[in-house]
Amino acid sequence: MSESLHLHQIATVTGGKIYGDPDRLVSQIATDSRSLPGIDKVLFVAIRGDHHDGNSYIPDVYKQGVQSFLTDKEPAFSELPGATFCVVNDTLSALQKLAGARRNSFSGVVMAITGSNGKTIVKEWIYQLLQHEMSVVRSPRSYNSQLGVPLSLWQLTDRYRAAVIEAGISLPGEMEKLERIIRPDLGILTNIGPAHRENFDSASQKLTEKLKLFRNCRKLIYRADLLVDGKGIASFLRELECEPISWSYSEEAAYTYTFPEPGLEPEVVDLNRQGQHSKFVLPFTDEASVENQLHVITALSELGMEHGKINQLLAGLEPVEMRLETLKGIYGSTLVNDVYNSDLTGLSVALNVLIQQKKHSKKAVILSDVFQSGMDHGVLYGEVAELLKFKAIDRIYCIGKNISEQWSRFPENTRFYSDTGNFLQEFDPREIEDFAVLIKGARKFHFEEITRILQMQVHKTVLEINMNEMVGNLNYFRSLLKPSTKVMVMVKALSYGSGAHEIAESLQHEQVDYLAVAFPDEGVRLRMSGVQLPVMVMNADMDDYRTLLENHLEPEIYSREGLERFLRECNYMGVLGQPVHIKLDTGMHRLGFEAGDVSWLKEKLSTGEILVRSIFTHLAASEDPSLDDFTRQQVDEFTKMAGQMKEITGEGTLLHMLNSAGIERFPEYQMDMVRVGIGLYGQGLGKGLEPVSTFRTIISQIRRVKSGETIGYGRSGKVKRDSLIATLPVGYADGINRHLGNGNYSFYVNGSYAPTIGHICMDMTMLDITGTGATIGDHVELFGRNCPVSEMAEQVGTIVYEVLTGIPERVKRVYIRE
Repeated sequence: MSESLHLHQIATVTGGKIYGDPDRLVSQIATDSRSLPGIDKVLFVAIRGDHHDGNSYIPDVYKQGVQSFLTDKEPAFSELPGATFCVVNDTLSALQKLAGARRNSFSGVVMAITGSNGKTIVKEWIYQLLQHEMSVVRSPRSYNSQLGVPLSLWQLTDRYRAAVIEAGISLPGEMEKLERIIRPDLGILTNIGPAHRENFDSASQKLTEKLKLFRNCRKLIYRADLLVDGKGIASFLRELECEPISWSYSEEAAYTYTFPEPGLEPEVVDLNRQGQHSKFVLPFTDEASVENQLHVITALSELGMEHGKINQLLAGLEPVEMRLETLKGIYGSTLVNDVYNSDLTGLSVALNVLIQQKKHSKKAVILSDVFQSGMDHGVLYGEVAELLKFKAIDRIYCIGKNISEQWSRFPENTRFYSDTGNFLQEFDPREIEDFAVLIKGARKFHFEEITRILQMQVHKTVLEINMNEMVGNLNYFRSLLKPSTKVMVMVKALSYGSGAHEIAESLQHEQVDYLAVAFPDEGVRLRMSGVQLPVMVMNADMDDYRTLLENHLEPEIYSREGLERFLRECNYMGVLGQPVHIKLDTGMHRLGFEAGDVSWLKEKLSTGEILVRSIFTHLAASEDPSLDDFTRQQVDEFTKMAGQMKEITGEGTLLHMLNSAGIERFPEYQMDMVRVGIGLYGQGLGKGLEPVSTFRTIISQIRRVKSGETIGYGRSGKVKRDSLIATLPVGYADGINRHLGNGNYSFYVNGSYAPTIGHICMDMTMLDITGTGATIGDHVELFGRNCPVSEMAEQVGTIVYEVLTGIPERVKRVYIRE
């Protein structure tokens, strides 16, 4: 199949109908309006999901210059003149058919990887080593879903001889769809663990579903001594026609690996392959990495690579960094940090994250030589330059011999440097004032030195916010709602400590209906960062009303005095129809109009001077089953009061009362809108929620302390045996409550839990790390997956809200996108 297709060819493959020019050419595919690879020959595929409709983004993509669309709706030609549409019944299914056709025309070797753990690492490591021998393409990052796999397969062109495709599933029945389009020649099954088990009856069912990927492939590599529900993998392979290629540490297998010199680093492993022995030196020696490396060695052996060559290439194996970090930089800048690899596909993904930094109108890119492309340098850097031009990057800094030799292909706003040291000598950091900056380089260029200099804070204590998990939590709540129910998300108090505008920008793209903040200044900051969603201000003082009106913010009105004052302010400024939100007190007895105010309210609102956007109340105990009778009493009171008010405000007024816990426990009361708060950040009752935040630091120093010695202020930390004591650069000024000291709590370090010892200091905490094997510089999880923040809150007798909002701004926020 040609790299470029006419739309009539796409219609033939997908069973679609063309509206417009059937001869329009397409060579690139986009499914995200924020992530266009360009506008020339781009097909925008409007994916319809459970909680979003890609068709709603078509006008925005059209305005950016895209002219070709794959959609499941009849086109509106009057609104989009000149555009061409291919209309199908199901756009995701059509995209998969298109990717399947691309795969069918690919003559190279296709490897497919699935499993619970390690599949992305194995994919990246095979790619790292195999690209030295042949041109190879792989799935970008974790593009392993029903959508990600076809986008990965679309890359298969004649310039490549091999492909490494990752496949993942979350539901039974999904793998058959992926198998039909991947059709792998060689399969690799990685570790089968507990991850993503929620939709499967057992580990055996999950494994059986995953193995459907390999039903028609030639060979399948797997670990023979791995047990699933007490059974070996081989017992699950009987219905597959592929040749099983087993490896093991101890059992009889096609490849048997043993460790003749245990405990030595780097680890030496001996391979026995049909009586022939080979030794390999493994650069990574933790248990999971060893298993992943043995998958890679076995796979490369089956591809015919000589063992001596594999051993040589293993010496250059690099760790895989699978996430992008967003950091605060100096001079008001924001850094998008991707300093460990530099390839064409990864550059496109990272540029999309850069462009999404709406807080900054100016963008800069610091880029090294691009490796692992399999392309002629002229063609490669021509594509890089065109991509940077399309993204309208204001300043470009190119570092490296290869990219510098192609200087004539880049725009005038590009500077070139021979190496990172040369860049650091000549670069003036003030050039990036108020810029969003992508720092992307291959590991050999040591771009971490650039990041270190440009970061505003070098404090090693950070709060990581996983944006993927946050969107997953939002979709969990949406799954509990009717399609017509609107969603308001609370982003007050720095988004519960997570960072306001970064969270708000993501929510804006996810098309939530409303945001809510506590005070006007929070709303003003959102407007300054480019957030256009409607914003409700919950605690607006009457003196702040003018600020609200000037910034198109919508106040919560909860008192007679407040309503009178707001009406006067609107009249003074000549503003009519300003949206407001009326709060009713149904039992919380904090803020709000009471039943006796309803008649007065109806009279005041009957003039139509302001628009009552919503009427709402606050549930006092929606999370507590013992108080459900009181909750239902609140519902009855609200329904009565709001019903009387809607006689004046009209049917267009939204009613809402459910918070995060209420959505989970009382979905029958969802009304017109719900308010998602702490649940967005993974804290709640639902099993479908994932923690968003990880609070971590590092070990600054380790000392040996003899039995009988004491640690810290007041000699409160008494050492009862010879111990190793670690000092962490984090204390109560960073949000670590003093009651956690003196052994009252343990933090997670190097796979173990280490108790505190001595008092928590303002800027430091001490841990007893005896027996953990931890070293200076190791990460310590203060809360996250291994140390739930709810347990920390319970230990100090408070609530999760207080812990999260108590982390001060001096702690660096890092935004992670997997």
